[in-house]
Amino acid sequence: MKRYLTKYIQEDLNNKIILLTGPRQTGKTTLSKMLENNFDYFNYDNIDDRLDLQERSWDRSKPMVIFDELHKLKNWKAWLKGIYDKEGIPPAILVTGSARLDTYKKVGDSLAGRFFQFRLHPLDLKEISTFLKPDNHDVELDKLLSFGGFPEPFLNGTSRFYNRWKKSHLDIILKQDLIDIENVQQITQIETMIQLLKHRVGSPISYSSLAQDIQCSDKTVKRWLTILENMYVLFKISPFHKNIARAIQKAPKFYFYDTGQVIGDQGIKLENAVACAIQKELHFREDCLGEEGKLFYVKNKDGKEIDFCISKEDRPSLLLEVKWNDNNLSPNFEIFKKFFPEIKMVQISKKLDREKTFPNGAEIRLASNWLSELNF
Repeated sequence: MKRYLTKYIQEDLNNKIILLTGPRQTGKTTLSKMLENNFDYFNYDNIDDRLDLQERSWDRSKPMVIFDELHKLKNWKAWLKGIYDKEGIPPAILVTGSARLDTYKKVGDSLAGRFFQFRLHPLDLKEISTFLKPDNHDVELDKLLSFGGFPEPFLNGTSRFYNRWKKSHLDIILKQDLIDIENVQQITQIETMIQLLKHRVGSPISYSSLAQDIQCSDKTVKRWLTILENMYVLFKISPFHKNIARAIQKAPKFYFYDTGQVIGDQGIKLENAVACAIQKELHFREDCLGEEGKLFYVKNKDGKEIDFCISKEDRPSLLLEVKWNDNNLSPNFEIFKKFFPEIKMVQISKKLDREKTFPNGAEIRLASNWLSELNF
């Protein structure tokens, strides 16, 4: 399966160091090895490869060298900068990792100006529609809600496989990656926090309340959440508050990269899948096209809320409401439209009798159709 980032990375390989990041087991290594027919590959988790990296003894006659999990090497940025500044390209240098490589500033001298970053996300309905060309988008959406979008369990498509996969996947992150990179020892408390968050997807998160539940400080909770963001376990969506009267300006929401981890009704799982799809599209447009966009939610102090607000170039461009089975337009659109007169308003529903448009410009669309195109 050719992934959605392939051609964009290939176009940049001979210009900059490529940093390819994303959640563990999204297919970064597989994608990397498909970019060139001839390459040298080193995984820092392999002891023999670590020795070769210390000697810097890769085959420079090959057009590309791949350094996997290099961020686990102490002062890896300075090490990589030295190679790039002294030897340049070719060979093309591709660095992959299951952590946000731009976040770990373990050295004073950065790689600024020397790299392009690409973030590989799990499968979503748009990528599935583009490359797998399914007969029924709604069936594929059901699979995403049940098994998440990580390639291996999604393509396997069975609950038996996925239930075992998701446990081992999270165990590796918590009991190997976290210790290797962050030196975190309170694994049991972090596991408890993750379990609590699985039940609170789509709800604003109070740091103090979460801290009380797991018996630690607010500061510790914030630190752990930041680490889990950096390790691509979950991502944060903040409330948009500019120009909104009586807006809540504090509590964020958290969504999981693996939708199958979410505990709740089908509507919450759908909301998580939509959040993942939009975040993936925004990251794609930023990494590949240089566009700027962010994902928020909107809620005022009266409790009126719209699930998502997409901002482009710091200006809100779309309000999106997610429903499981609703043919009626949310009245909350009119509440927030007065703050953004030109904004596009879309409500998507998993089950829908027919698609509709309204005099105020709002639309109701079938979720599977909208997610397969992601035209915003």
